[in-house]
Amino acid sequence: MSSINFATHEISCKVVYYGPGLSGKTTNLQVIHQKMPQDKRTDMVSLATEGDRTLFFDFLPLNLGDIKGFKTRFQLYTVPGQVYYNSTRKLVLRGVDGIVFVADSQRSRQAENLESLQNLRQNLQDYGMDLDDMPFVLQYNKRDMDNVFTLDEMNAELNPRNIPFFPATAHNGKGVVTTLKTIAMLVIEKFNVKQGALRKAAENVNNTGVHNVSLTKDGVSVQNSKPAAAAPAAAEPAPAASPFRMPSFAAKPQAPAAPSTGSGPSLFQKVAPSPFGRPRVQPPVSRMPTFGRELNNPNQDSSDDDIELRPYVPKKK
Repeated sequence: MSSINFATHEISCKVVYYGPGLSGKTTNLQVIHQKMPQDKRTDMVSLATEGDRTLFFDFLPLNLGDIKGFKTRFQLYTVPGQVYYNSTRKLVLRGVDGIVFVADSQRSRQAENLESLQNLRQNLQDYGMDLDDMPFVLQYNKRDMDNVFTLDEMNAELNPRNIPFFPATAHNGKGVVTTLKTIAMLVIEKFNVKQGALRKAAENVNNTGVHNVSLTKDGVSVQNSKPAAAAPAAAEPAPAASPFRMPSFAAKPQAPAAPSTGSGPSLFQKVAPSPFGRPRVQPPVSRMPTFGRELNNPNQDSSDDDIELRPYVPKKK
């Protein structure tokens, strides 16, 4: 689901690289991150196991042009390829705008490619989305390996709808940027498929705040990313008197503080009486203990917050 920030005139789109394990999804993002200028990318977050497999996701926002005066910011993700991480793969797919399926061209990986593609369709269906109705491209990676399928054989197995496909060798960068440009173009075209989509969204939200925009078959749906404040409830008639009396926990006006007997400020001040009959006491704000750095002392040395870590020494019995 795309997100429009009317304050900064930015549109954020999410693209997910999907595919079986060790097919080259993480390598794609690493190559893109290296090729992009520093002002067009941010740091890439990669969580991997000892076997260099993506455990959660890679995240790489990119700025790839404008849409009707709005800057486009693409967020690139990969998913773990292993079957036992399916819950994580499904979570990463939430709100996706475009998908790149990275297939392994080796003949020995045919079953893994088909299983991963079917798993992609199933996870999207669980979110009420159809793979045939969203921007989607195929990348046939590892074309430099021995005993690989031909492109026609790959299309016969994975591409019955004749969607865009690209042969690639991700570790040396071949086909990586072309794949990215194509999926980005398809996402932008999908966003502009309805004439005046941005204008209609702007009229609905008065050009304020950050809003999630989804394109459905019926048109453009705009939702505020932050829940709106609840409207004040209408006055209701008072309920009938009940024979049971419960104590009221509503806020009551504070009673005037008792005069201090000493010259300095009193240590405790009396506040509104408790519904249970016992007076409550509360230390004044000026005497409350402070933890860490005091806010009203910006010149305090930051070394005060440092904590010295000492090694654990077991006690002798």
